[in-house]
Amino acid sequence: MNEQAARSLVLVGAIESADRMGELLSEADRQSASRSARERAQWKASQSAAQPTADDFLQQRTDQLVKRLSERFPLLEPFLHPSPGPLALLWTVLPAAALLAGMFLDQITDPHRVDLLSAPLLLVVAWSLAVYAALLVWPWLPAGRQTRRQAGPVRLASLIGLRSTRLPRGLSPALAGALSAFTAQWAQLSRRLILARVRRTLHLASALFAIGAVASLYARGYVVQYSAGWESTFLDASQVHAALSVLFAPALAVFPLQGFSVADVQALRFGQPPSVPSGARWVHLYAATLGLLVVLPRLLLAGAAGLQARRWAENFPLDLNQPYFRRLLAALGSAPGLLQVLPYSFAVDEARATGLNQLASQLLGGQAQAMVRPSLAYGSEPGEALHGLNLSDAGITLTAVLFSLSATPENENHGALLDFLVGRSERRIAVLVDESGYLERLGGQASAQARMDERLALWQQFCSFHKAPATFVNLLHPEARPLDLAAGMGLSRGTV
Repeated sequence: MNEQAARSLVLVGAIESADRMGELLSEADRQSASRSARERAQWKASQSAAQPTADDFLQQRTDQLVKRLSERFPLLEPFLHPSPGPLALLWTVLPAAALLAGMFLDQITDPHRVDLLSAPLLLVVAWSLAVYAALLVWPWLPAGRQTRRQAGPVRLASLIGLRSTRLPRGLSPALAGALSAFTAQWAQLSRRLILARVRRTLHLASALFAIGAVASLYARGYVVQYSAGWESTFLDASQVHAALSVLFAPALAVFPLQGFSVADVQALRFGQPPSVPSGARWVHLYAATLGLLVVLPRLLLAGAAGLQARRWAENFPLDLNQPYFRRLLAALGSAPGLLQVLPYSFAVDEARATGLNQLASQLLGGQAQAMVRPSLAYGSEPGEALHGLNLSDAGITLTAVLFSLSATPENENHGALLDFLVGRSERRIAVLVDESGYLERLGGQASAQARMDERLALWQQFCSFHKAPATFVNLLHPEARPLDLAAGMGLSRGTV
């Protein structure tokens, strides 16, 4: 599905998850939309003798619910179809401004001379070379790999992608909660698309800046007689020759341009007796160098980023294995979901295993099951304990770590496990914290509620620090903490 369809789907999901009492969408609305969408998807598939697809079903269902919501709540329009805000001008204004800056930057080309040691020119080239080096090295650094796996600069995506969707005043709690959840989710989901557009714009702006500088050099050359030269307090002619030889080496290797010697460079030092004007020779060298080292690579990078952004906009990378979507797709007859549970220092007895199966059904649809792995020993090294575990198994809908609220979270043990899983999985890792054992321990103590609240807050803060928000459950009595699903993102109602 495309970007707009995905945006609508995430918004509807956020509303369904937040609207627990059916104030915004009744149960009849939801069931009717699911039934109609299934029939339409099956009819469409029958035309080509194929099976109905998840995309068709979800889009058909979303379209119907969006129509009803738009009629009831016109204020949703900016969230469904955000108008281009001031920051959206970034895509066009920045490249245009860069072109004009290059054309009118007199520091690069003095009206009557070509400075061989032009600081702005050298900076433009050096900056682009530094960018290329960073693009090559960054993905291999630990920080670069972590950035790819984690949320990345979500604030930038939020600033640009949700620029005009501030919450109106006077909203009902359900609608306000839904729209708040949507803005956070969409910023997370669209970050790669937004950042691809930012990369495209920045590379294009750099290329146009260099093009503007070259255009300015040649335009002035038709009406002004350039005199080439250089001056330096600390460098002599041989050193300048060496520096220029490195700078202009690509241009001299690719184009049939006239080279230069140390004597040529010495003769061009400002303060020496004037010689025959030779500005055109150096203008060609400057232009060829900027073209090879700045314009061409930047245009290629801008094109690659633009193709990536276009591909993601046309086929938005939305993970339909998330529990919310699996629950909806159960109506289409898709394969039942599977919740993989990794208990940590936790003995899952028969009663709690039954509770896990009930949670799996709530999260992933009525036919979903929980697959409980052997308990990981307290203090075990995560890499050894989880050796052979495939976190990307297509048959696993969701992987969840199971802790007991009775335990006190420790960075060197519980934190090490979370860091290992979050750092090595491309898919979301859920954290379930079971409160049943701790409730039994507290019994009827007078301070039970205060101690319970304190322990919940401790685990919440701990798991958030390790980038795996906690969801609190009661495996002996799952109905005590009913779960709901925030659209495409994870567990919500049981999350403190």
